[in-house]
Amino acid sequence: MKLESLLEGINVESLTGSLETDINSIHYYSGKVEPGGLFVAIRGYRVDGHDYIEDAIKRGAQVVVSEKDLDVPPYVTLIRVPDTRLTLSRLAANFYGQPSKGICLIGVTGTNGKTTTAYLAEAILNARGYSTGVIGTINYRFLGNTYTSLVTTPESVDLQRILREMADGGVTHVVLEVSSHALALHRVADCYFDIGVFTNLSRDHLDYHKDMDSYYQCKKSLFLTLLNRGPKKDRAVAVINCDDPKGRSIYDEMDVTGLSVGLSDGCMIRAHDLKVTQEGIHGIISTPEGEFSFRSPLTGLHNAHNILNAVGIGISLGIPLKQIKAGVEGLKGVPGRMERIGNRLGLHIFVDYAHTPDALERVLTTLKSIASNRIITVFGCGGERDREKRPLMGSAAGRLSDLVIVTADNPRNEPVDQILSDIVQGTKSVQPYRYEPEILLKGVERPGYVVEADRRSAIRIGIHAARRGDIVLIAGKGHETYQICGEHKIPFDDREEARRVLKEIEANQSWIDLKGSNSSPL
Repeated sequence: MKLESLLEGINVESLTGSLETDINSIHYYSGKVEPGGLFVAIRGYRVDGHDYIEDAIKRGAQVVVSEKDLDVPPYVTLIRVPDTRLTLSRLAANFYGQPSKGICLIGVTGTNGKTTTAYLAEAILNARGYSTGVIGTINYRFLGNTYTSLVTTPESVDLQRILREMADGGVTHVVLEVSSHALALHRVADCYFDIGVFTNLSRDHLDYHKDMDSYYQCKKSLFLTLLNRGPKKDRAVAVINCDDPKGRSIYDEMDVTGLSVGLSDGCMIRAHDLKVTQEGIHGIISTPEGEFSFRSPLTGLHNAHNILNAVGIGISLGIPLKQIKAGVEGLKGVPGRMERIGNRLGLHIFVDYAHTPDALERVLTTLKSIASNRIITVFGCGGERDREKRPLMGSAAGRLSDLVIVTADNPRNEPVDQILSDIVQGTKSVQPYRYEPEILLKGVERPGYVVEADRRSAIRIGIHAARRGDIVLIAGKGHETYQICGEHKIPFDDREEARRVLKEIEANQSWIDLKGSNSSPL
């Protein structure tokens, strides 16, 4: 593509060089620049792309986009713009032919529930017979192919490329998880959405957004800004969880067509007569098109909201209730979201991604409502992230569990002891008795907590401390197959760790004899 065509709609402050330059590729990482490529220097968390312009040119960049005036070789075209991230988004959309114009794009945002809502929406769309793509936290997938996701919402160049591949392959509908970072960093600035979904809002990412209002304003921009512009603005629909106070505020403030969903009276799409058990959730959903009963293997009241979000998408698209019901009931589970780890020991073991105070409290509240025996919770908090949420999560775990095992999550470059200390401040405020790890292997006589920095050992302790009928929740990492320690990603999967411990225990019949009783000091 000629540079002149690529710059359509971009605020260029100055340009030195030729507009006739042919652009073969677009890059924001200098190490991947190809000859004939265009390099956009963006400011990251730890590094500034402007410091890598020389490297990009050495690798063959013909055009450089910068927020600064720089000296570059005469054969290189230099473009100065006020915001390189915003420019990167438009350049990517232009380069890949504005793919979101030709597909039905559904954006799902909120603190919790994005992934499960996306899976449910995919199931409903597939039940209708649409060719569906999904881009989200766990992976991105379309046409039978699955690819690893590095972040919830890809950088704009990667996102536009994926959307183009989907469109060229015949995908008609795409469900995109939209993170607050993606909104703040303009990754979706040039995506045209048909539907926007708001799940909920609670504390998260305050290491980046600094305060809850900034975080909220970021989420709100999907509905008050992005849905209100472009070729789809007259037909765009917002599906809003109005049980959430921030959702209700968005619903009252936005100009686009809205569908309110929730458990409250007055919601246009509402669930009632609900029954939540360990086997799942069932009830009745009322919509403007009628009502239907449903039975889903997903469990927890929070999943009722996720189901309603997805039903709202189906109603927005005019999908018949029969097919919406088929999609809801056809989804058997979501990786790392209340994922049950089967065993022959009579233990109820779940792995969940809950990594915010609200998410952990919701999951534990659900488990508390269906528990017949004790709840043992193994969890930690990520390093170099919002410290203030750590004692809140520790308190939630302490209040709603019989035994809490505080451990590492993704410590990154922060000392693990500091992270654990922050969590324990909350835990011991509601459950002051502290065990030593080795004591738990002999049995638990009273509610309390233990600190075990090694996550593998913590999972082992949690399962060994359980008796038949107990619930063991391993929270925080869910689907993740790694642990971030320092700058390295180390292979680690909570689900596989739990299965390994269970396999060892199942091979030891004496454990079953010892732990077979339903009786418990707790």
